[in-house]
Amino acid sequence: MIEHPPLPNVASMDTEEAATATDTSPVASSRGFYGCVISLIAFFTLFALGAHAITEFEKGLDGDGQLEQPGLSGSVSQPLGPGTTARYEDGLWVTVSRPERHDDGTYGVTVTFENGTDEELRLSDEEFSGTLDVEPGEDYAPGDDVSWLNWDEVASVLAPPLPEGEERTVPVRLKPERKGAPVTLEVTPPHPGYRETAHFQLTLG
Repeated sequence: MIEHPPLPNVASMDTEEAATATDTSPVASSRGFYGCVISLIAFFTLFALGAHAITEFEKGLDGDGQLEQPGLSGSVSQPLGPGTTARYEDGLWVTVSRPERHDDGTYGVTVTFENGTDEELRLSDEEFSGTLDVEPGEDYAPGDDVSWLNWDEVASVLAPPLPEGEERTVPVRLKPERKGAPVTLEVTPPHPGYRETAHFQLTLG
């Protein structure tokens, strides 16, 4: 007589398999969750890199001598005011101070060049001209003439190259025919391609 061992209980096997499946499901869910997170991170990283590449490409098309800043653009129709800064795409910043009145009736203004580019800048060169100029203001009227007293000193201060990461302050002395005369400072730092002119509208008095 052949004896057979008892057959396994089918119900018991089903219960064990179900328990095993139940035990492993959280692991699978966890793996799926982290996979989604990694995919999202990779997507947004690629998106950011693509946006940066497009921005740099656009800068390359219009040149890095363009003004790039919020608010007033610094153009002829939207001049900047005293104490403000013109920001160029290549990292150069130009700040014009508020006019300071002296006892002799003259006014002092400073123009500060901050070289945030990746190279040395020549603010005054024989092949470039017009780095700094003084023109009548928007509301010019007869009697609003302004004399620029130290243009030779300004040329001397601008002459040495401005190293990367450094700044230089240029003093400008002006004498108006009357108190309250408007004046525009035009700043066009040299650039091998094209540099947009920054306009600063001031009132002397």
